[in-house]
Amino acid sequence: MSASSGAVGAPALTSRWKVLAAFAAGAVLNLAFAPFEFWPLAILAPAALFALIRGIPPRRAAAIGAAFATGLFSFGTYWLYTSIHKFGQAPIWLTLVLQAALVAIMAVYSALLCYIANRFWLKPGATRHWLVLPGLWMLLEWVRGWALSGFPWLALGYAFTDSPLARFAPVLGVYGLSWIAAFLAVALDVALQPSTSARQRWIAACLALVLFTLPLALRQVNYTRPAAAALPVAVVQGAVPQDEKWQNENREATVVKYSHLTAEQAWGARLIVWPEAALPILANDLGDYLQALRAAGRRHGADFAIGLLRYEPDTDHYRNGLLVMSDAGEGWYYKRRLVPFGEFFPVPAFIRSWMRLMSLPYTDMWPGAENQPILRAAGQPLGLTICYEDAYGSEQRGVLREATLLVNVTNNAWYGDSTAPHQHLQIARMRAMEAERYLIRAANDGITAVIGPRGQLVGRLPQFTPGVLRADVVPLSGLTPYARFGNYPILLGAAGLLVLALWRRRRMM
Repeated sequence: MSASSGAVGAPALTSRWKVLAAFAAGAVLNLAFAPFEFWPLAILAPAALFALIRGIPPRRAAAIGAAFATGLFSFGTYWLYTSIHKFGQAPIWLTLVLQAALVAIMAVYSALLCYIANRFWLKPGATRHWLVLPGLWMLLEWVRGWALSGFPWLALGYAFTDSPLARFAPVLGVYGLSWIAAFLAVALDVALQPSTSARQRWIAACLALVLFTLPLALRQVNYTRPAAAALPVAVVQGAVPQDEKWQNENREATVVKYSHLTAEQAWGARLIVWPEAALPILANDLGDYLQALRAAGRRHGADFAIGLLRYEPDTDHYRNGLLVMSDAGEGWYYKRRLVPFGEFFPVPAFIRSWMRLMSLPYTDMWPGAENQPILRAAGQPLGLTICYEDAYGSEQRGVLREATLLVNVTNNAWYGDSTAPHQHLQIARMRAMEAERYLIRAANDGITAVIGPRGQLVGRLPQFTPGVLRADVVPLSGLTPYARFGNYPILLGAAGLLVLALWRRRRMM
């Protein structure tokens, strides 16, 4: 090999190693989230990405960014194979295509971040470090939380539920935490670069110190206040395996299981919650059963919130709903955020028949209205969500002016013994922290939990075990800064800093 060919090959070899390193950093970032929760990796991994793209051409930077996201989401969403193929009974090829498509879409966001940063602000400096990289990270993470129906899973801020930064949650929300984490990643990258001056290292250290000490003052601040005395609740977990739930021979046993668990362990609670689609029978066919359950609840002073599927003959729509039965009356909340390729299929009708999950006996679900009436139980207005609706924190803000308790029902049986139920519980904890409310969470086979207003686990049930979780919760009223203003302050702040970065770039040209 000639000297000239070796000189050409060296950058290509270096680039390949950087792509592999970025993939590894993205994969390792998964250890920052539940159930591992080693949150420092949520600073170290982005810092590694920022170091890897430093000073290289935009297209190479985009490839490195795509590799980073590929590592993160390939390992972070592996459980989709279980839900789509094992329980959904979709063909293996279709399962792999859907998983690859999701990872590819997620990789676009990280590739865009790295491309834009290196296309317009290639030269290291304060503008790139403090204005561009953290702002781009947060803005693109926010965009992927709603674009194409949104996939906010594994947003960086979720890694900090048990960190010193957690008290930023009721002020800035999960994306604000992501922005702060990106700032800290930049500070670490700057501090470790050999070319960094002592002054720059001192600035980076001071910024990191401020971001870690400010939450200490916020620990003394309560944004909400008790709206009523503590009330006892009971959360029922039937632990029915997903591959058995909808079989005809098992339906009666599931109905009996929930009845027995309630009768034996739940009476005495003011509110009893059953999980999403708890009974594998349409609510239309449960009229007498539900009325008997409601009558028993009245005798024991208990109200119910029960996840059920319902058919509307007038519209020919199936809905995933939450039935609330209380002294205030009976009402339904319908799930608004449906799962693509699970509850509905955004494809032409002629291929839905073979594409939909074969383990479900019903056709596409229909979403509920965006604005639904607040339902009351146990004398309290409830903020209700079903399944992964709780991953959309800003959409929950509308009910917080009235709701004093949060209730989420879900069916994590789709994911088996994977990291997904733990990640989903971490998301629920973030919602409780942002709203500073108690959150009652009912899952079919785990993780059922009652979460306190600072994200603490008041109680939880083990996975895959039938049981009833008893706890006392305090209804809370009042609005946190995040509940009041949502994501607007951080979005405007990040956008303003990027505009400032563009202005500085133009001046220097």
